[in-house]
Amino acid sequence: MNRILLAAALALGLSSGAADAASGTLMIYTSTPDKAMNDLIANFNKVEPDVKVQFFRSGTTEVVNKLQAEFAAGAPQPDVLFIADATVMEQMKADDRLMAYADAPVAGLPSSFYDSDKTYFGTKIIPTGIIYNTKSGKPKPTSWLDLISPNAKDQVIMPSPLYSGAAVIHVGTIVAQPSMGWNYYQKLADNGAVAAKGNGGVLDAVASGQKAYGMIVDFMALNGKDKGSPVDFVYPLEGVSMVTEPVAILKTAKNVEAAKAFVNWLLSDAGQQYMVVQGYIPGKEGVAGPAGRPGAADLKLMPVSTKDVSGESNEIKQKFSDLFGG
Repeated sequence: MNRILLAAALALGLSSGAADAASGTLMIYTSTPDKAMNDLIANFNKVEPDVKVQFFRSGTTEVVNKLQAEFAAGAPQPDVLFIADATVMEQMKADDRLMAYADAPVAGLPSSFYDSDKTYFGTKIIPTGIIYNTKSGKPKPTSWLDLISPNAKDQVIMPSPLYSGAAVIHVGTIVAQPSMGWNYYQKLADNGAVAAKGNGGVLDAVASGQKAYGMIVDFMALNGKDKGSPVDFVYPLEGVSMVTEPVAILKTAKNVEAAKAFVNWLLSDAGQQYMVVQGYIPGKEGVAGPAGRPGAADLKLMPVSTKDVSGESNEIKQKFSDLFGG
């Protein structure tokens, strides 16, 4: 009799687990590059094989424009938003678009890594520093000021905040520094610096020798170096800006269980370890970062308030556009 009861209890437990398992279609809007996103999904599906993930990918600005148009039409498509720019998440939260996920597995993450109301969560650390072409004959940079020196005349390229979420944070961080401000960007413009659409354009221009220097997220420069491009990367002595590529579940999500499963995996040890495989610095304590890279505690960050940058993002884009074009 006890065996029968035990078997029944086990069967009930298995049935309940199956009912709670994530499944169905999960739609993600993201700024993560296509190949990186496809690889990430393949690894997520090792844990959640019954979730069919679809995604729309573009630069943060285009992703947000598409989503805002869908909101206006009353037909938002994504379950999950997974983009570089926390300032967008702040605005989405203010507009009451994000679902609070109180049970998200945030243990091991610094409190600054996720929203205090648990509506969005950082997934990795992505600093912006300086890429340079090692065959250009130009000196190795050590400071942001090197990009406004005579050696860098007409030799600097950077991502535009009109397209890149990381660039919004970076410009906002630079202009928040009392010793730099918008005067620094004016000097860049006077020195012949130009803007690319995104970080990929910066990598291409510096790797090909069109430009000697660029502002770029670290993993793209170092991945390019690992693949044989004549480039290297430095973390400037003044410090770096940083994005955490936050993830959030929308209040209008159609598949909440699959969305939670995706967030759970990104914040898990396995998900954080996969961030390292992709070349990112993990945010979670106890997960070792990429070889030869600084750990989270070793990065020198230029101080900035994400909420302040969020409130000034339109002004940042306009002033940048005035200096470097749209």
